[in-house]
Amino acid sequence: MKANLKQTLFSPITLAGIIFFLASSLLTAEPYLLMLTAAQLIFVPIMLQLLVETKRKHMIFYWIAMFSIFLLQIVPSSSGQIVLALMYAIFTMFAAYCGLKRFFQRGFTNWAEISIDIGMMYLTIGGLWFLAYIAGIDTGFSPLITWLTAVHFHYSAFLLPISLGFFGRMHVSSWYRLIVPIILAGPMLVAIGITFWPLLEFISVLLYIFAIYCLIVLAFRARFLSRLQAILIRLSYSALGVTILFSLLYAANNAFGHWYVSINFMLIFHGFVNCVIFGMLGVLGWVLAPPEMNQAVWNFPVSQIRGKLIGEGKPHSGLVDDLSDLVETESLPKTIVHFYEQTDQYRLLASVKWSTWFKPFAWFYKLISNQLQQLNLPISKKRTEMTYKIRTVDPILDGRINPRAWIRQVKENTVFTAIYSQHETDGRAYMNIALPLPYSSMIGILQLEAIEGSLILSSRGEGDAGIYLAAGKTLFKLPLSEHFLVKETSPGSLTAQHKMRIFGLPFLQIDYSIVQILRV
Repeated sequence: MKANLKQTLFSPITLAGIIFFLASSLLTAEPYLLMLTAAQLIFVPIMLQLLVETKRKHMIFYWIAMFSIFLLQIVPSSSGQIVLALMYAIFTMFAAYCGLKRFFQRGFTNWAEISIDIGMMYLTIGGLWFLAYIAGIDTGFSPLITWLTAVHFHYSAFLLPISLGFFGRMHVSSWYRLIVPIILAGPMLVAIGITFWPLLEFISVLLYIFAIYCLIVLAFRARFLSRLQAILIRLSYSALGVTILFSLLYAANNAFGHWYVSINFMLIFHGFVNCVIFGMLGVLGWVLAPPEMNQAVWNFPVSQIRGKLIGEGKPHSGLVDDLSDLVETESLPKTIVHFYEQTDQYRLLASVKWSTWFKPFAWFYKLISNQLQQLNLPISKKRTEMTYKIRTVDPILDGRINPRAWIRQVKENTVFTAIYSQHETDGRAYMNIALPLPYSSMIGILQLEAIEGSLILSSRGEGDAGIYLAAGKTLFKLPLSEHFLVKETSPGSLTAQHKMRIFGLPFLQIDYSIVQILRV
């Protein structure tokens, strides 16, 4: 703990920020302006040092940004101040780039890291509002409100999401997964409400209050890495629990004209508490013992095929050679096992059902999928026969073991080209499916289970299971999930139900009828 404290608090960047802040406090005409200055010179640089390895080539961004904030106190010319504010805005863009880079290394997984990534990206909005304030740009608000919006995006949109992410590295629960999206959406909802619809501002603050108080409860139940850290973080979150109530009164005044809370009161009380108790104590708490990232590293084989599949191989009989390599088959009906091992002996009929809310997107994507001839599903839910062929794929070209392509068509249009393989991680076998796309490939990693005589294939589960986008060397987890339920209705006949969700919302269901072809 002492090593972390010494390394971060006594780093050249942090010491320079503290010195610049102390000097700025002697030069600032209005003390309340120091609320933002403290975030710019101390809190933001410290938190970024905990997240991003500070390389020599990155040091220049910190030094220029902090020196620019200090010089704003003494440079009299407006053009000079604009240039200095622009330098700081560029620094916030560097932080956003680092957050975006982190995000694309994982994708839509691990709420703790997503919270950190979004916080880093939000900082740019704060930097641009600060630039607008310094440059005197007409934002439709008074200069004070423009400045307060910059403050809002430094504290509520940067410090809080990163603190929330650090907390999530130590604590994972269903309540945590619920409050993270609310807190992440809060800054934007509040900003939109202030701009266009005061009632939305009031509603978003209510949701924000719910999430903050849930966070406080979780913080008092969680185990921290040290007793001092627990005290500091709990005080930090509790301060938000107090100040957010005054934000509610301020939002209520804007929406309904009651419970008047003045800007001056918000500046003095709300600003001071958030800066000193939430900001300073929270940053110090995480500096004492920053939790380690617990993101799993994916190292399963990924198809190297990008774009259209070229050079189909010889005909192949089944999607897998032996289903028992993937799941216990003793409890499964023989028809299910036979279908996966001798797929070419079955006839396939499908009914596609798009969720009502998703149909506009489906119609738009249909224009693209007709050209791609991939993921090219019908819009109509009319029952349709899918013809298909199964072909071997060159394993050297694909990069996985025994790949074979299942190419399904409706009339003359290709619906799916899916390249099947499998892999094993930590003793668990997965079905490894690739759907080639332009310059990329969608990867579906499915875990199989035999339950009550049915076969379940799902991308939701522990380990490698999930749907990913592979582009170059990047493997990005998508906010998609799929679930197959395969049942035998009679010997030689199956039904399969394929459900897909995006961000947890159902958007597609395909019902299959699978019948063995009787050969004479």
